[in-house]
Amino acid sequence: FERQLATPPLSITSLIPEPPESWQEHCWPGQHERAGQDDAGERPCYQLSIPSHKGRHGSQSLRLPWREDNSYPEVEASFRLLREAFASELERAGASRPMHEENSLELGGTALRSVAPAILGQRFLEAVGKA
Repeated sequence: FERQLATPPLSITSLIPEPPESWQEHCWPGQHERAGQDDAGERPCYQLSIPSHKGRHGSQSLRLPWREDNSYPEVEASFRLLREAFASELERAGASRPMHEENSLELGGTALRSVAPAILGQRFLEAVGKA
């Protein structure tokens, strides 16, 4: 159902601070986020994304700032925000489905009797190549 709605890609700014040098696969004690400073308010935050539902798949990994107690409440809060944003986008897409309307018109007896000679005359002219 979601694929048929073709929701666009969705991206939000999370509450998860991006550690300095987050591209590195390691962090040594005393460096960057392990230096004992938790300046989360001053760091840029990660972008969380949901890819388009038109068949594209994506993955994303985040390096979290190191914390001795392994407590990351902003991760759960950020994914809750992403779920809410996606639910809103899904609702918007569902409410704007393409319109498909079909109808027919039938002529009554009087209208048919007055229009039929003209239609028949036009068809005769087309048949002999004069129209």
